[in-house]
Amino acid sequence: MLIKNIKLKSIEARRYAEPDDKPMQIRIDHNSQISQVINNAEKQLLIEFQYTASYGPIGMIKMEGTIVCEDPEAKQLAKEWLDTRKLPDQIASNIHTAVMHTSVPEAVGIAKDLGLPPPIPLPQVRLGADPKKGQSQSGVEVA
Repeated sequence: MLIKNIKLKSIEARRYAEPDDKPMQIRIDHNSQISQVINNAEKQLLIEFQYTASYGPIGMIKMEGTIVCEDPEAKQLAKEWLDTRKLPDQIASNIHTAVMHTSVPEAVGIAKDLGLPPPIPLPQVRLGADPKKGQSQSGVEVA
């Protein structure tokens, strides 16, 4: 599957609590969802998606958009979507990854404007000769 284009159609963001009322820990939940798969040309799919970053009682960021992609089995994929509301795992994984790679960087800027924490974990820097036992001083592990 070849992703040709990703467009955001709408962005909705809200902060529910005042910045001074921050709780100590905020859980940020990410969700990407495919809402529609349409075969709009012989080998082309139009996939509508939603991305949500939820900050619990603090706020939320929601985006909707469209992905245009090419696949030799576009007709079959659209039919499968209509019948089961599912795509093959590998294709769904590629789509959700593309949604996250597009939406999360956009959400970081929006979160900053609203005074929300960024929806990505920031690295922790610990200085000193005696790091706490069991805590790693290294960065993110990449496989």
